[in-house]
Amino acid sequence: MNTWTLKKKLVATFATVLALAGLLIAIALTNTNRLLETVRWNTHTYEVLSEADKLLLSMVNIETGLRGFVASGNDRFLEPFNKGKQDFSEHFEKVKSLTADNAAQQKRLDLLMSHHKAFLEVAQGLAGKRRDTNAGRMTAEALLKEFEQGKDKAAMDAFRAGIAEFSQAESALLGERSQALEDTGASTTRTLILGGLALCAVSAVLGTLLTRSLFKQLGAEPSLAVAVAERVARGDLSEAPTLAAGDTTSLMANLARMQTSLAQVVSNVRSNSESVATASAQIAQGNQDLSARTEQQASALQQTAATMEQLGTTVRHNADSAQQANQLALGASSVAKQGGQVVGEVVSTMQGISESSRKIGDIIGVIDGIAFQTNILALNAAVEAARAGEQGRGFAVVASEVRSLAQRSAQAAKEIKTLIGSSVEQVEKGTQLVDQAGKTMDDIVSSIQRVSDIVAEITAASAEQSSGVQQVGEAVTSMDQATQQNAALVEESAAAAESLRSQARQLVEAVAVFTLSREGHAAKQALATSASAAADASMLAARKSSSTRPVPTRSSSSVSASRTTSPSSVQSAKPSAAGSKQPANKPVAGPVTAPKPALAMAESGDGDWASF
Repeated sequence: MNTWTLKKKLVATFATVLALAGLLIAIALTNTNRLLETVRWNTHTYEVLSEADKLLLSMVNIETGLRGFVASGNDRFLEPFNKGKQDFSEHFEKVKSLTADNAAQQKRLDLLMSHHKAFLEVAQGLAGKRRDTNAGRMTAEALLKEFEQGKDKAAMDAFRAGIAEFSQAESALLGERSQALEDTGASTTRTLILGGLALCAVSAVLGTLLTRSLFKQLGAEPSLAVAVAERVARGDLSEAPTLAAGDTTSLMANLARMQTSLAQVVSNVRSNSESVATASAQIAQGNQDLSARTEQQASALQQTAATMEQLGTTVRHNADSAQQANQLALGASSVAKQGGQVVGEVVSTMQGISESSRKIGDIIGVIDGIAFQTNILALNAAVEAARAGEQGRGFAVVASEVRSLAQRSAQAAKEIKTLIGSSVEQVEKGTQLVDQAGKTMDDIVSSIQRVSDIVAEITAASAEQSSGVQQVGEAVTSMDQATQQNAALVEESAAAAESLRSQARQLVEAVAVFTLSREGHAAKQALATSASAAADASMLAARKSSSTRPVPTRSSSSVSASRTTSPSSVQSAKPSAAGSKQPANKPVAGPVTAPKPALAMAESGDGDWASF
């Protein structure tokens, strides 16, 4: 039964009580019905006895009327006689029907009827004789003598004896039925008393068992359990409920365990929520710092990308200029070869130099032009070598030599012009000079070939440098995109951290409703302290983020302008670059080095984030 539920126990208890009460009521109803039946039969017997008495009374009235009429001869004395006869018939029929279930009484009634008829015969005889006496047909003495015979009395005595026997039989039945009524009443009383006592005893036992079971399950009064639940509902977990010794399974014990567990949970949640609030504030501050550093890095990468685009444009211009220089060197080489052929022809036709002085003058003019072009080419080569920096130093030396040779060629051409004016007698000397000029032209051709090779190498290096700069630019652009995406993710992370901090504060405020033992006002002060600390940390991070946010030093318009620089502007800048003897791309390097403080700041701040 200990494993039964409260519902089963209540149902079983009340069902048992109701069953016993029903059984007791059924027994009481049965005995009551028996009592009612016995009372009904007793009433029936009393009615039969009453009717028997009425029969006797009717016979007495008949007898009285008869004697009065016989004694007086007055007919008015026959009224009781006639009324008695009528009443006797009615009461006899009634008593006959009342005793229809009793054969012995029916026989006695039949005997009474025969006595009644016998008495009526005697009475009618006496009444007839009285009338004869009244009429004079019979004397009074004869009537008295007839009356003194006592026939009417004998018939009446027989009737009284019969009615007495009939009444005695009914009285005997009445006694039996009265005894049965008493027995049934006593039995009913005993049954009700014993059943009531048994019902009370069973109810008391079951009530006691049920009460003990309920109190064992509850552990205390229900009002105490309600009070504990109300305290828990109000958030008051400071007062533990009082338990009976050894009580570990009751409702109050479970409420006590629940309160203890809830207090532990609330304490843990409060501690963890405060830790989460502090950690989320630190995360928010770190995310804001990281966002500022990421924005600085993105700005630096944008500047680096713009600088790399300018550098790529400059390298492409250098490659174009080197290609043009290569073409010019090839043209100069071809012209030098042609000059060598011309010098050979001059050597073979030196005999007719006087006749060919005009042609020689033209040739010298051509040589002078070649020397001038060579001088210009050497000047351009020097400019390109200056732009090439360290790689162009050797080329600058060669260009200087070429320029020197070009000047010497021009000087030689002038001397040849002077010698042409001297006439033919200088032929031999001119032949020697032409031989020297031929050797010089061979040297020029060799030098120009060397210049052409160097320019070709510069062109190939410029192409490789342009490809490398383009790859670096693409990598920087990819890094810029990744940095911008990282910045967006950092902002989202900062927003999530702020939301987490807000939710942690709400959680702290929610659990602050509960009052634990030896807590109360201190918990609320701790909540306010943690909340204000988190708010101060958030405001400090926001001010730090706004103060360390970088300002872009290069606009998109300057970048686009640098991208659209034309080759002509680069070529126009060549003389100034050559005159200044500075690398052509050095001004572009300024924006690249500008973001270094921001990057250094970001690198120095990574240690704080790692320690966090």
